[in-house]
Amino acid sequence: MPSLFRFLTVVAVIAGVVYGVIFALANFVNPKPREMTVTIQPDKFLKK
Repeated sequence: MPSLFRFLTVVAVIAGVVYGVIFALANFVNPKPREMTVTIQPDKFLKK
C-alpha cells in the first residue's frame, strides 16, 4: 500500500507542476497583437 501512496503523490506533484506551468503561461505571457490579411480566391464564393 505504501507504494500506491508514493505513486499517487508523484502523479499529484507532476499534475501540480503542469497546472502551474499552464497557469503561468496563461497569465504572464502577453501575445503581441498584429494585423492579418487573408486573400480568398473568387472561386470560393461560387456555389456549385
